[in-house]
Amino acid sequence: MPAPDFAEEIRELNLNFLILAQRMAHDNVAAAAVKLGVAEEDLRWLQTLSPAKLVRLAQGAMLVPQFRFDGALLKQLAGDVGRDEAAAQLHALILAQAKPRKSPIVGDDDGEKT
Repeated sequence: MPAPDFAEEIRELNLNFLILAQRMAHDNVAAAAVKLGVAEEDLRWLQTLSPAKLVRLAQGAMLVPQFRFDGALLKQLAGDVGRDEAAAQLHALILAQAKPRKSPIVGDDDGEKT
């Protein structure tokens, strides 16, 4: 039996993420950048996209959103090391602000948007 490719689920997740990111950016770009781990410049670009372009971006076979943290840190934040929930959430917020993801949209070697 062939393994499922989850293509429809990936498209749906991508579209939901892009719509949420756009809404958050329209509300407050700086706060959205911290919460999503996306560069403010990328969020400003995302604000300009039409619904049709969001759908087109979502159609890829790869996930648009990415984990900001590595596996070890995710396990720590999930409480696998016995930390209470409030401390884990606070720690996650502090780390999130200090470690933004690299932009997959803006900033290739010659400064062109991809």
